[in-house]
Amino acid sequence: MLRRLDGQFQGAHRTLMRGGGLDLADLREYQPHDDVRHIDWNVTARLQSPHVRQYLEDRDVNAWLVLDVSPSMDFGSGQRSKRQVQREWAAALARLLTRHGNRVGALMYGAGPVRVLPARGGRSQVLRLIQELDSLHHPHQPPNEGGTRLAEWLQAAGHFLRRRSAVFVASDFFSDPGWEKPLGQLALRHDVLAVRLYDPLERNLPDLGLLPLDDAESGERLWVDTHDREFRERFHRLAAERETRLREALGRARVDALELSTEDDIGLALLHLAALRKHRPLGARTA
Repeated sequence: MLRRLDGQFQGAHRTLMRGGGLDLADLREYQPHDDVRHIDWNVTARLQSPHVRQYLEDRDVNAWLVLDVSPSMDFGSGQRSKRQVQREWAAALARLLTRHGNRVGALMYGAGPVRVLPARGGRSQVLRLIQELDSLHHPHQPPNEGGTRLAEWLQAAGHFLRRRSAVFVASDFFSDPGWEKPLGQLALRHDVLAVRLYDPLERNLPDLGLLPLDDAESGERLWVDTHDREFRERFHRLAAERETRLREALGRARVDALELSTEDDIGLALLHLAALRKHRPLGARTA
């Protein structure tokens, strides 16, 4: 997969890590969230509309993976769970970035204490990341007491990451409410991308008969009859409402967002991400 990505990226990896460098990348029209210090007044006067400069990232900008390893990440209705997709995505992204001289670190949050993998470069760092993630995977992981508190994790990440970095927050966002504010605060200092992991069954429940539904966060099990059309319609409606609230929260946080399904190809997802971030202003939501 890495050979295929390297053959197609052709420098697009730089768009994954934007920063405050000195190399001019592009000019585009001013957006309400842009920093007024980046306005090019000569171009603005010539075109009679505000334009801002976009720069390539500083070469010493670190990439940090903020990874949700809570119990709900173990869910998957097909061949892969959200946790497995997260592992594949994190390893592929880390390898691509370290191959081009960047340093990658990770903050891993779950049922236990925070795990920190200091930012380093090279292939050995990718192997360390994989080992750390594998060591945190317990097939019968106990549920979180009180559920997942993503807001606390993001606040902790904000305190830990003092220097401007490219931050990739990978989670299914099954969490107590209130996380959008610390995510937005994190985005004020860093270039933040939210990677939302999901399984198709979380959005649409097919007719599978009598089915046990386990809440990985609380440990509660509930038997439901998916033959019941009204139940399936209610499930779909509630799932759609949650999707709307989640996307609105990400919009309020003003961060880019990538949705990654357990059925998606990791290589295609990374190429899609690079293409979108190349043509969109920082802070615009991606699909």
